[in-house]
Amino acid sequence: MNDDVRNIVLGVIATAVSGGFGWFARTYLWRRTLRRKQAFFGLPAGAECLFVVNRQMGGKESSVHRNDAFALLEISALIKDCGANVQIVTHDEARQGFGDRAEFCVGGPTSNARTVAHLASMLPGVRVDVATQESEDRGAIQVGGEVYRWVKDQVEHVLLARLAGREGGRPVFLLSGQTAVSNQAAARYLARNHERLARTYGTDSFCLVLKVVNSRAYGPDVTELVADVTRAARTPAPAAV
Repeated sequence: MNDDVRNIVLGVIATAVSGGFGWFARTYLWRRTLRRKQAFFGLPAGAECLFVVNRQMGGKESSVHRNDAFALLEISALIKDCGANVQIVTHDEARQGFGDRAEFCVGGPTSNARTVAHLASMLPGVRVDVATQESEDRGAIQVGGEVYRWVKDQVEHVLLARLAGREGGRPVFLLSGQTAVSNQAAARYLARNHERLARTYGTDSFCLVLKVVNSRAYGPDVTELVADVTRAARTPAPAAV
């Protein structure tokens, strides 16, 4: 074997080794990222999860607002990435506890009875004004001494929470907004920022207040983090005098 042939063979071997190492590194990183996503969402491959939908205010009993349907699409992509399966149930049919399966619960307490139960049992420091008549505080979210009001078409707020159940149990993701647009905004925020949230909170519980700005012009796209209210939300609010 002359020098030219030897150099060619060595070059081919070096290329193969380098390519193999690169493939291994990419596969390792991809699998590590996937495992972190699965742990954060409580969705190992083949797992089942619930998507609990509310009813459209003013619509038929079985109707779902189109923005809540869009929220389902946002979250479905995450579920698919984890290799899990989803069961869609209406809020009044989800008569079961939490922890056995991961759950995504969408909608505020005025339209989702499941949200009412989760707030009462796991976020007792949160109060939501559920008045049906027009008022300044209609739909307002109160937590930690702050009041987050809804200004139609200008400012809408939504609670985005990861609620860890018993040790080893699956989490509940609560998306409780003042409007259907804010529900979708929370789903989009979760889809775009789950890696950062996982780095910050790991698999612990958290509760965030998000603000949707000028939804008439921007829809659910312009969403800002207003506050981390985890501690206040999990602390029972003092009884009204």
